[in-house]
Amino acid sequence: MSALVTTRDVPVGDVTFHLLESGPLDAPTILWLHGSGPGANASTNWAWQLGELGDEFHCLAPDIVGFGESTHPDPTPLGIKAFSELRARTLLALLDELGIDKVTLVGNSMGGIISLVLTQMAPERVERLVLMGGGGAPIGLTPELLKLVLFYENPTTEAMAELLTCFVDDPSFFGDDLQQIAASRMPLASRPEVERSHRATFSPGEPLAFPPEVLTTITQPALVVHGEGDRLIPIAAGEYFATNLPNVRFERFADTGHWLMIEQPQRFADLLRTFLHETAA
Repeated sequence: MSALVTTRDVPVGDVTFHLLESGPLDAPTILWLHGSGPGANASTNWAWQLGELGDEFHCLAPDIVGFGESTHPDPTPLGIKAFSELRARTLLALLDELGIDKVTLVGNSMGGIISLVLTQMAPERVERLVLMGGGGAPIGLTPELLKLVLFYENPTTEAMAELLTCFVDDPSFFGDDLQQIAASRMPLASRPEVERSHRATFSPGEPLAFPPEVLTTITQPALVVHGEGDRLIPIAAGEYFATNLPNVRFERFADTGHWLMIEQPQRFADLLRTFLHETAA
């Protein structure tokens, strides 16, 4: 039986987090950090995983600041580096507010970038690091990722449907539901504050890089998972992190795209559970 997943809003200083939560409060905590994109939030990325892993872990999945129902700063930081640093700082403040000293970070896509920034910022708060389709490797921008970045140049349901097919290895994954799923995402994606945060994240600003000499300082046990069919962030990114993180396990998922946790939810949950058990103190 899956664990109960609850939601609540948590004020933290100048921001408020919309938070999904499951599992025993006294269990080891997993902080799940979702990816980016128009209308992205914690629920679309992680709801099933919180039900699955909440049987033995305390699971927290916030809408990261600048996404979903959490606070959208105004004015916004400009550029991925400045916004990622703000997001990492506010996540650390959230952990302080909740009285949580250490977490395992699970970051998908941009959530992987924020996980790396947070780990650099406060390494003593991070027990383990999991990067799934993680961004931040020095590889080129794919045409599919460019569609995500430029979504608001043509923010239609049809464009949303086309973008969604880029997240999976096989577009038939959606069956006959693609248009319905795309339409269901548009009300959130169309909010002015959501567009503002998206544009600010991808606006010109100081670049964000994780060169090998930075990654080698991250000594926590790390799990890098990547779909071989990922068209937004190619598997070369996973290979880069697996090469340069010093204490790493690398898992490739065949016939899987960027939404690995949705395309192969049980396999990912089982792999994560095994990793958490094998690296327990």
